[in-house]
Amino acid sequence: EMSCSGLPHSENVQAQNLFTTGVMLQRWSLKGLSNDDYSVQNGILTTMGMRFPLCIDPQQQAASWIKSNFSDENLIVKTLDDIDFLKHLELAIRFGKPFLFENVLEAIDPILDHVLERAASPTNGSAFVSLGGKMIEWNNSFRLFLCTKLRNPTYTPEIAGKVSLINFCITRDCLTDQLLNIVVKHEKPELQQHYQVLVNEMALNGDLLRGLEDSLLYKLSSSTGDILENDNLILTLEKTKLNAVDIESKIESARGAQAQIQEARSAYQLVASRGSLLYFASSGLSSINSMYELSLGIFLKRFGHALDGAQQDACLERRIINLVEFCTKSVYDFVIMGIFEKHRLVYSFHLACMVLEESGKLERAALNLFLRGNCSVNSSTDKKPSSLYWLPETGWRDFIAMARSDEDFSKIKEALITFPNNFKRWFDLEAPEKCKPVEGDLSLMKTLCLVRVFRPDRCYNALQLLVEQIVGCAYARPQEIDVKRVFEQSTPLNPVVFILSPGTNPETDIQQLGVKLGVTTQTNFRSISLGQGQGPLALKMLQMGYSRGHWVLIQNCHLLTEWTKDLENMLETMKTPHTDFRLWLTTEATHSFPLGILQKSVKVVTEPPSSMKLNMRSLILKIDENVIQEKKHDIYSSLVFVFIYFHAVLQERRKYGKLGWNVNYDFNDGDLLISRKLLSFCLTNMGEGNGSIPWESLKYLIGECIYGGRVSDEMDRRILLAYLEEYAGDFIFDRISKFYLSREGFDYCLPNAGTEISSFLDLVNAYPASNSPQVLGLHPNAEISYFIKQSRDLWKNLISLQPATEVSSIETAKEEIISTIACEILTKLPGMTPDVPSVDLIDIRKNLKAKNANGLLTPCQIVLLQELDRWNSLCSRISTSLLLLRKAIAGEILMTDHLEEVGSSLYNGLVPMYWKALAPDTEKKLDSWIVNFSLRWEQYLTWIQESELAVAWLGGLHNPESYLAALVQTVFREKHWPLDQHAFYTCVTKFRSPEDLKARSEIDAGCYYISGLFLEGAGWDFENSCLKRQEARILTTELPLLRVVPIESRKSERHNSFRTPVYTTSARGDASGSSLVFEADLTSHEHSNIWTLQGVALVLNTSD
Repeated sequence: EMSCSGLPHSENVQAQNLFTTGVMLQRWSLKGLSNDDYSVQNGILTTMGMRFPLCIDPQQQAASWIKSNFSDENLIVKTLDDIDFLKHLELAIRFGKPFLFENVLEAIDPILDHVLERAASPTNGSAFVSLGGKMIEWNNSFRLFLCTKLRNPTYTPEIAGKVSLINFCITRDCLTDQLLNIVVKHEKPELQQHYQVLVNEMALNGDLLRGLEDSLLYKLSSSTGDILENDNLILTLEKTKLNAVDIESKIESARGAQAQIQEARSAYQLVASRGSLLYFASSGLSSINSMYELSLGIFLKRFGHALDGAQQDACLERRIINLVEFCTKSVYDFVIMGIFEKHRLVYSFHLACMVLEESGKLERAALNLFLRGNCSVNSSTDKKPSSLYWLPETGWRDFIAMARSDEDFSKIKEALITFPNNFKRWFDLEAPEKCKPVEGDLSLMKTLCLVRVFRPDRCYNALQLLVEQIVGCAYARPQEIDVKRVFEQSTPLNPVVFILSPGTNPETDIQQLGVKLGVTTQTNFRSISLGQGQGPLALKMLQMGYSRGHWVLIQNCHLLTEWTKDLENMLETMKTPHTDFRLWLTTEATHSFPLGILQKSVKVVTEPPSSMKLNMRSLILKIDENVIQEKKHDIYSSLVFVFIYFHAVLQERRKYGKLGWNVNYDFNDGDLLISRKLLSFCLTNMGEGNGSIPWESLKYLIGECIYGGRVSDEMDRRILLAYLEEYAGDFIFDRISKFYLSREGFDYCLPNAGTEISSFLDLVNAYPASNSPQVLGLHPNAEISYFIKQSRDLWKNLISLQPATEVSSIETAKEEIISTIACEILTKLPGMTPDVPSVDLIDIRKNLKAKNANGLLTPCQIVLLQELDRWNSLCSRISTSLLLLRKAIAGEILMTDHLEEVGSSLYNGLVPMYWKALAPDTEKKLDSWIVNFSLRWEQYLTWIQESELAVAWLGGLHNPESYLAALVQTVFREKHWPLDQHAFYTCVTKFRSPEDLKARSEIDAGCYYISGLFLEGAGWDFENSCLKRQEARILTTELPLLRVVPIESRKSERHNSFRTPVYTTSARGDASGSSLVFEADLTSHEHSNIWTLQGVALVLNTSD
């Protein structure tokens, strides 16, 4: 516009050119500030801003630069935890010295308010500021800097208004420049040294030239009279000109040499770029688990060691390839050592995607479709054809969304509808990810999308294949943890943090390593387990180990997280420890673990073996041979083996999530040890009395006390006791019918009586490397459920790792997508404004009373009013948050944390947590949740109109337990039964839907019907109305209408039925049992242990 108007103006104006000079930038660069525009702008804000800076500095770049840049001015460095920080701050204010606060958290001491506000008041010609109740003379040369290690801190508006928040998080380009210096210094030290000398000379010459210019201007401005007659001035001008020309020529020559050196350095750009990629791929993992925090300092050390270990080669191209491959593998191995197995494929796939993106081959749009699927909440007009009955409804909705956004998927959609049998054959393959779903060239990422649509249970395996093709097989295989290798990567200044899993303890491994290296408990190995009052003892032990070179093991740090802050402060002061000193810490994953320790530590995750074979081997190797050789009884060794198998089964069952256990119990080796001692005691007494084995006592003590003492859920206790019934009894020694622990895929038989430990190992070594869930009593479909759960977790975690600035496949801004989804949801709300509720409770209460002869509300009607009250609250929250979100997107109001979470969830197709707080429990995605939301409203309308429900959909209620309680009250009041002796008689009917049921007036009094129950872990025989084994890949079956009759508990005994728990969602119960709604009796013609071990349950709402 200025050009069109003919106004004179400068081209390509940059803000930094207005505030800095080349000399200043070179000086900053020498002090550690990167040369990129982003870092320079941060430097300007830090040194020239009107308010004191608060730097968000997780990589410690800002703190390091500030310390170096102001070291000549006697910079004072303190933390807010230091006792004497006020005294030093007072001196800095008086004498105008720079002051740096490190490790600032989200709260800042209010004592600094007047200083942050620069609230200095003039008194007798001087300025004074209040600090700690004292008036301190204010020196205008005083500078204050604050730095925080927090990656994404949340500061109150009061703090944000007093300081200048500056994001010093390192960028890819900035880190690449730093790594390039490191790589060139390692490979060509003389080249890097020459480059550094040139930079220093250019900075020095720039200073001289700037000084000459300033001196010349000063003399010209201070000269009096005619300049032409001032011989001294003219002589000075001539000398200045000659010096300036000489300096300019030197600078120009240095620039030419610098350009040549930069060209030589650029040969190693690929290595530096890969290093930057590795850091950002690894540091992002902290968004999944805060324990995965990785500091730039630790990464640079690991990167430097990788440069040393890469294979040498005279050919530069091959050397660079060696550097890239070895650095990638070395950093990957270091990072993978500190993350849980369930997150390792997430990291590998994220790394592979970043490698693809670096090469320009990543299809970002296809990746978004794979991770998010269908995010629209509007019902599709494309109904699923009947020929695609085998395709899940969720998969069809995802596929329609893909077809709308991509031409390739649109063509595949036509082929699917035209030739469904071709896709059915691919769908039925055991490993469809290894075969092409369609003819022609389809990219890897789009193939993943099809696997998500048709076989989500194979997404985990498909991701492994993709990782192998992009970065190699080594990045998709499990890694074994070697404590010796961990020790080699540690230093006296870098502690080792073991992140514990249930049932693991690395203490034995550390002690065994110590013995090999000459570190024993008698000499220089110290260990302490934290608990109440143990903190001071641990600090004393640490101080002694620091000075004398001991190994110090501090266990269970999660029990005293407040004390770990003292530990962090002590580690900060330890600058010169003994070279043999090592600090080992163990802790469970916790958000309150100090960031400072995590950033400087080597992290190691400990997990139990992931198969029956490995688990049993681990347990057997821990048994002393002398224990078996103690001849308690001939059958002792066989029973010990049974207990080992039993323990391994309990641990392996955790793999299958809620199908395995409702609660993830910490069964450990101590439980097995106590059980073994109990067995020894029983056999010893049996030998003395020549009696039989007291099986009932054993099963009770083991199932109710030793292992059962950890079990808090009654359904889990039922599983534990079922295993004992299967493994403990005289039948295991039957000589006529040989006993097998399992015959699923392999004959798991018992060892002979009197067998030694070595024979145990021989027997277990013959086991298959992996076992099917049938070995644990589960159905083969449990494996599919496991992989589907793994896939959902992968999508969720990978979404959290995606960049926040991406766009969709049609180049629509993220904000526009969120706004569109918000509008779609608002159209589905019964009440469109927060001030107008969906239903008028007063009017409904009045109408319901009028319909009743006695003018009183029935228990079920009271529940209805309670439900509608919660419904109004939910609708109001949804409406309010969506309207405010649209205003925040438009920039009319501030984007709060709640609104940001709502917007992010909508974009990812998830139900916002802000809404879930007022909604029934759910594990559905947003589109399915909105469908259920509309169905719930329809049920409420029917309930209002008819006063009572003929068929209740419990999954559509906020509190289904209250509805069942209302049914009990209704029947028991009529029959004058005591309420504390109630039970439910349940019977599955032949009615498939409420439409099949007769009118409510023709239904027997006292009988109620429930719909929308889904059976997990078993199938339903509709013809014989009983439980049956599941069919392959049919994970849930919708039960016909369930008839519920409230009865007295003394009449509730039933035979040939299985007591089945009913949960609100597939997440089932927890330690509190809050998700258990009631228990239903389902007809069964097989032993109840079959269904118990298969994890049979009913759920009101399935997962997508």
